[in-house]
Amino acid sequence: MGLTHAEAVAADAADPLRPLRDRFHLPDGLIYLDGNSLGALPRSAVAHQQEVVRRQWGDSLIRSWNVHGWIDAPQRLGAKIAPLIGAKPNEVIVSDSTSVNLFKLLAAAARLSERPSLLSESGNFHTDLHIASGVADLMRMRLDIVPRDKVEERIGSDTNLLLLTHVHYKTGDRFDMEAVTRRARSSGAFTVWDLSHSVGAVPLHLNAAGAELAVGCGYKYLNGGPGAPAFLYIAEHLQAQLVSPLRGWMGHAEPFAFTDNYVPARGIDRFLAGTPPILGLAALESGVETFEGVSLERLWAKSIALFDVIHGLVEARCPQLECITPRGPEQRGSHISFRHPNAFELCQALIADRVIGDFRAPDVIRFGLTPLYLGFEDLWHAVDRMAAILDSGRWREPRFAVRGKVT
Repeated sequence: MGLTHAEAVAADAADPLRPLRDRFHLPDGLIYLDGNSLGALPRSAVAHQQEVVRRQWGDSLIRSWNVHGWIDAPQRLGAKIAPLIGAKPNEVIVSDSTSVNLFKLLAAAARLSERPSLLSESGNFHTDLHIASGVADLMRMRLDIVPRDKVEERIGSDTNLLLLTHVHYKTGDRFDMEAVTRRARSSGAFTVWDLSHSVGAVPLHLNAAGAELAVGCGYKYLNGGPGAPAFLYIAEHLQAQLVSPLRGWMGHAEPFAFTDNYVPARGIDRFLAGTPPILGLAALESGVETFEGVSLERLWAKSIALFDVIHGLVEARCPQLECITPRGPEQRGSHISFRHPNAFELCQALIADRVIGDFRAPDVIRFGLTPLYLGFEDLWHAVDRMAAILDSGRWREPRFAVRGKVT
């Protein structure tokens, strides 16, 4: 029957990361398995937002750009994210959204070669492919989309850029970053990695892997709040070669000289564009700070344990579900996904029972395994409630088939 309830309680009591749960606001009785889509609220974010709004914005007003260091927030947060991805502090900057950052890096890197192909995988997160199609049209390139298992063999002399998501948003499959990057570079192509389902959950070592370009999301495992600013990474040796296609004033060498001509700032600062969103950056800073004092290796060890527990419980109690996430830790990220013909209705029934996962069309229910605040007893109760819903057929109630704008 998988882990017993008593064993789950004991596992939580023995978990060295259990105290980290207190860093987050989690409603009583709610089991939150969607931190891979929107991270939980850090308790510190509330006080920090009040400080930024009331004292900095309220009292210091525009002086806060200098007095409270608002102008340096993108670089400061980038330096705090750098250890989470295995990068140097000057290789990461927080700016815009993941989609905008993808556009900036793809368009900038495409200019370094006259090769005609931008390569990605079919089934990649759709905004990545949409942005890639826009860049391909703009740069008069060809967008090649191939199945996941054909990506590496498709890299060739015509490949300009490779766009890949490190951990697949739906299945949880993980690319071997070092191997793929090496293969691309040996063919003369650059790889842009989307780290949105990796950063803050899976150990990342971009420098060691030879990765040169990447973007990542701030509102999933980094707990930066809904629509939090994203970040981008450019290896130090490439920064002088790339110029952002979005040449905003914050990316200018002298933004307050107010000159007509554009001169890119030095280093990664040239990939800033408009005025930094200070409230969003403040929330993200609180989210990133929830990782203080915790090694990613220890987080990943707990993620592996959480995966094994939920996989075993579902296998024993919910045979109607088909796991589509690889079992091997080196092959996956920190979520687990199951296929069911009525995954949407099942997800809604679970939410009604205060277990929040999410649905991905057409037939996948997905559960985020967030080691900072998720417990083993949470998983036991989640599967217990899911088994009851499946056994009773309660998911068939008409109310669970009603779809909102966000699914």
